[in-house]
Amino acid sequence: MELLGAATVVLLVCIACLLSVAAWRRNYGKGKMPPGPTPLPILGNVLQVKPKNLAKALQKLSEEYGPVFTVHLGSKPVVVLYGHDVVKEALVDRADEFAGRGHMPVGDRANKGLGIVFSNNEGWLQVRRFALSTLRNFGMGKRSIEERIQEETDYFLEEIDKTKGTPFDPTFMLSCAISNIICSIVFGKRYDYKDKKFLALMDNMNKIFQMINSHWGQLYQMFSNILDYLPGPHNNIFKEFDALKAFASEEVKIHQASLDPSSPRDFIDLFLNKMQEEKDCPNSSFHMKNLITSTFDLFIAGTETTSTTIRYGLLLLLKHPKIQEKVQEEIDKVIGRSRKPCVADRTQMPYTDAVVHEIQRFITLLPVGLPHTVAKDTPFREYVIPKGTTIFPVLSSVLHDSKEFSNPTEFNPGHFLNANGTFRKSKFFMPFSAGKRICPGEGLARMEIFLFVTTILQNFTLKPTVNPQELDIIPTLSGTGNVPPAYQLCAIRR
Repeated sequence: MELLGAATVVLLVCIACLLSVAAWRRNYGKGKMPPGPTPLPILGNVLQVKPKNLAKALQKLSEEYGPVFTVHLGSKPVVVLYGHDVVKEALVDRADEFAGRGHMPVGDRANKGLGIVFSNNEGWLQVRRFALSTLRNFGMGKRSIEERIQEETDYFLEEIDKTKGTPFDPTFMLSCAISNIICSIVFGKRYDYKDKKFLALMDNMNKIFQMINSHWGQLYQMFSNILDYLPGPHNNIFKEFDALKAFASEEVKIHQASLDPSSPRDFIDLFLNKMQEEKDCPNSSFHMKNLITSTFDLFIAGTETTSTTIRYGLLLLLKHPKIQEKVQEEIDKVIGRSRKPCVADRTQMPYTDAVVHEIQRFITLLPVGLPHTVAKDTPFREYVIPKGTTIFPVLSSVLHDSKEFSNPTEFNPGHFLNANGTFRKSKFFMPFSAGKRICPGEGLARMEIFLFVTTILQNFTLKPTVNPQELDIIPTLSGTGNVPPAYQLCAIRR
């Protein structure tokens, strides 16, 4: 009987495997789903798509299957777009068809379809437009936000001065500085760098970025249907999310108690006014849960990505002291030492502008990009992508394209310079993604990166604690995002 039972189990497994392979074969081929490696039942393509370096694994598969192919993360198919032409065709040329946010289990579980980053349909469109309008009203792209950034750089320089040239880790200092800028827009105030509650929030965000890109985080992206019911380190991500949402909720309550509808102070006040305007609309996207989630989205998105980019950029400047020297020479020539850098200086500083662009290109902070989807069965090239299929537009395949950037794995500002030293624009530069899902804070982030890098180098020379050749610039984690290695530096007053 035991042998019969074992034989039955083996038979059932074999039948399941055969049915899975048969279904897979039916889906692919001309006029259907793009080709890809044969998935295992339940496990999908875990043997080919390893969590340690997702972008590298997808690069290898693109060499075999071309610019459009399918992989299975767990049991779910994902269509991968690899290379500038195919990414542009989907996200820009056919922006409406590919504007949906694809399945991202961490974001889906944390936000439950609300907010700006992980939402879809009309609700997403309304809240995104509102957020963009608010960012503009509070100065994104205008002088007022530039002044806020310049003010925050003053506080940041004071903190660096306190190190007195001794080694320090810039992680939390940068997080506090960049977060204070988005805090001034969302919450209407800034926080002291020593504020214990504020530092705890910076720690929450840093841990979220680390956890999402850890092996457990990547496994959760593949097998969330199973891991949702199991204990393990992956669940710790959501404790960090809850802490940040609790903070956002507390700020909303404070704003409610002190709201003057005729004089809105920030994003929260404007959202509360909008809620009042649409209180009689049963399907309005402006309600309390969406306010808390949208506030959380802006807070975390406006902090972690930009601060990590600058932190990674400083590491690259430590690794390449001659590039740092050339930036300082241009700063001295165009700005001098007596006034603060401003955004208008950028057009007169082609080398510095090239360095800032090269930092973003080289690190490719979000190598796979955030996932997209299609709202209906969509013909694409010679295939048909079924409604609801998750799509990965691999941004690293654009930012590291050797046809556009010679030696793409090398940090070289010359990638963005013409032969005569003028700045060279590139249509391949899309670190903020492209199309209708392009990062709504792109303008703010670009201002912050330029002003912080120039202000730091105007006032300090950065020195590594080891020989520059010994510095490791390879990401410690590379999943949805690239996490830079931990390091220390010495900032010497010029």
